Amino acid sequence: MAQSRDEIEAAVRDVLIDALGVDEEDVVETATLKGDLGAESIDYLDIVFRLEKKFTTAEKPFKIAQGELFPENLMTDPSLVENGKITAKGIAMLKEKVPHVALGAFESDPQVTKLAGLFTVKSLCDFVQTKLGK
Repeated sequence: MAQSRDEIEAAVRDVLIDALGVDEEDVVETATLKGDLGAESIDYLDIVFRLEKKFTTAEKPFKIAQGELFPENLMTDPSLVENGKITAKGIAMLKEKVPHVALGAFESDPQVTKLAGLFTVKSLCDFVQTKLGK
């Protein structure tokens, strides 16, 4: 049976509370993982692990491939990052690899330092909902 959006949001909220040690009232849809909830690089791996565990069922494993939820190794490719900004090729890659993230205003000022602010509680819920629907 498919999970409702409310069920997905509650499960993602639980994952973030456990992984980041934050208070439930801080885990709102617009909260950014890094800026608002204090996630550090190691926390992203923990979040992936916990999401896989939370959404795996006996009928269907929930596996997140490397780079599927969060863009990895982006900074090491000079064709994707130049002078502290994500290149047009990098933006295209983000659109393809992480469609659950709203790029919006980021596209007009794609500073690397602003990238982490794109990952919100809502983007995680959108990712899970899309992935469960496949």
